[in-house]
Amino acid sequence: MPAFTIISCALAVVRAGAVPVYVDSDPQTWNMQVSQIEKLITEKTTAIMAVHIYGITVDMDPLLAIARRYNLKVIEDAAEVIGQTYKGRPCGSFGDISTFSFYPNKHITTGEGGMVLTDQPEIAERCKSMRNLCFGTKDRFKHELMGWNFRMSNLQAAVGVAQLERLSETIEKKLSVGRLYLDFLAGLDDFLLPPLKNDFCRNIFWVFGLVSQKHKKSAGWWMNELFKKGIGTRPFFHPLDDQPALQPRKIQQKLPNAKILSTFGFYLPSGVTLRENQIKRVSDTLIELCKS
Repeated sequence: MPAFTIISCALAVVRAGAVPVYVDSDPQTWNMQVSQIEKLITEKTTAIMAVHIYGITVDMDPLLAIARRYNLKVIEDAAEVIGQTYKGRPCGSFGDISTFSFYPNKHITTGEGGMVLTDQPEIAERCKSMRNLCFGTKDRFKHELMGWNFRMSNLQAAVGVAQLERLSETIEKKLSVGRLYLDFLAGLDDFLLPPLKNDFCRNIFWVFGLVSQKHKKSAGWWMNELFKKGIGTRPFFHPLDDQPALQPRKIQQKLPNAKILSTFGFYLPSGVTLRENQIKRVSDTLIELCKS
């Protein structure tokens, strides 16, 4: 699994009794380096977790080839790429099991919660049971397994369905925000900017992230200076291998790219309600800070 992602990905692994093994980040896409996966596989490896980061996909073809070669399951986390495609195929359709998040900052939100997808009937039935306390099929109140109370209310579902109908509109707005930032910040070599597209997907700019690479000032410095100008930002993920909650399970690996992203990366205002003049103000302010 990637070292650079939200801690919930690792918590799911740990709480299942498994051990997370971290893969470093690609410096350009910020996703896991698929080329590094195979050398980390051992006889104990059971699955590969592919987490699509910040609107750009993991390179899935070579990852799936590795999974087939070693008979491994694929868990696909598509929380940040709702509506995205990899080589024309929808994200969320690659894993033996794939997950989506409907947290408020996602392309579709129900306030909280999410969705699990699978094309394997036995997994689907197990998920349905586990979301609903694993009630017995014959004796309802006799529970063979420990489940959760993860049921979504009808009200939440209705909100989600309404937002699904507007998904293409939301993605187009996100694309517009991303393109404007790229235009306004063009030529600014102080930061590594996200790509508009690569060989297997176009960026749908779930957020517009950037990484300080010239001044070597930390993300915290830039965020604080922008805050003084009335501009809110958010930090990148903290690497999983350096998470205090996961230290007892720390694996001795060198993950320099994930550390760089965490130290120097942050993202600018990226909401769908942003206007062009607001995006330009954020961009102009950042350019002026680079001159100071």
